[in-house]
Amino acid sequence: MIGFVRGNIEDLTEENVVVDVGGMGINVKISPGTAALLPGFGEEVKLYTYTCVREDQFCLYGFLTRDDLEIFKKLITVNGIGPKGGLGILSVMSADDLRFAVISGDAGAISRAPGIGKKTAERVILDLKDKISLEDTLIHREMQQPGRNAAGTYHHAENEAVEALTALGYSAADALHAVRGVQIEENMDVETILKLALKNMF
Repeated sequence: MIGFVRGNIEDLTEENVVVDVGGMGINVKISPGTAALLPGFGEEVKLYTYTCVREDQFCLYGFLTRDDLEIFKKLITVNGIGPKGGLGILSVMSADDLRFAVISGDAGAISRAPGIGKKTAERVILDLKDKISLEDTLIHREMQQPGRNAAGTYHHAENEAVEALTALGYSAADALHAVRGVQIEENMDVETILKLALKNMF
């Protein structure tokens, strides 16, 4: 309903920001992580929003990127995960960390979110595993930028290397960092990339 709000910050807490849009204060619910990244009072901000309409309330949930908004929309399709639960999960992990947790079946990482138990985390993985792929992650978009894999030649091998690292128990963030640190050369296979990436772990 409301795609985004843009205006100056009038008030800010860890869970809510008031954005002055044309003289009207708009309440937008946010995560503590988003709150920490917002500029100071009086500064302009743009938040991509999800509109939640119920019989007893009308709420906006705000995110700094479209990517966070899209993963939030996927989260709230899971039975038992409402907007509050979705925001809670994104308060302890990034959109990409959540994707890797789903891909690798890491219920423990998801259950660190407030109010999210192991069974609910497992349900998130079960419901989203067919809706999330490695190609959705930031590493895919960054690797497709000019100067690195412009033609996408080594994209598949790099993806497999990241998946292998997460399967070995490394966090999504560490796996991404390690693979991105490898100087990719023509005809480099998955095994070679993985060996070089493992060296970046130490």
